[in-house]
Amino acid sequence: MQLRSLFFTLALVLLPPAVHADAGHDHGEAPAAAAGPGLPRFAATSDLFELVGVLDGKKLALYLDHAGDNSPVKEAQLELDIAGTRVPVTRVAEGEFQAALAAPLAEGVSPVTATVVAGTETDLLAGEIDVHAAAHAHAEPAGRRNALVAGAVGAVLLALGAVWGLRRSRTARVGGAA
Repeated sequence: MQLRSLFFTLALVLLPPAVHADAGHDHGEAPAAAAGPGLPRFAATSDLFELVGVLDGKKLALYLDHAGDNSPVKEAQLELDIAGTRVPVTRVAEGEFQAALAAPLAEGVSPVTATVVAGTETDLLAGEIDVHAAAHAHAEPAGRRNALVAGAVGAVLLALGAVWGLRRSRTARVGGAA
């Protein structure tokens, strides 16, 4: 009986504060969450095309659309130059490309130029990518880290409670038999 009470008490203590209801609690609109720093990106547009690049370390995801209707550009060829260095590009799907940089981009603003050839249309797009050191740090969100720590502490406490309960029940059986 005491072991069950211990487990219920531990479960209630370890529940995250968001689970506990308070006075005036309702399920109305939640406030918008503050967004952390995103991955560095650039956009380059013209009358014909729109190109967006998202940098994740040395990997670059590229998305090429028609400027008029935002549809992916089919059968396109893309050449990319970042800060004076030609970057090899591979087509992944219609309007989607990927590139691997030889080295991470230097911190600061770097010029980006792209040449697009799609059928009979050819265009030169230009933009800039702004890279900061904080954007390269892939720190785990604090909320998730706190939840993992709370889960680990809870698991340890439950294990200790189980060991304590087993020892106590063995001691009671041994002591009761004598």
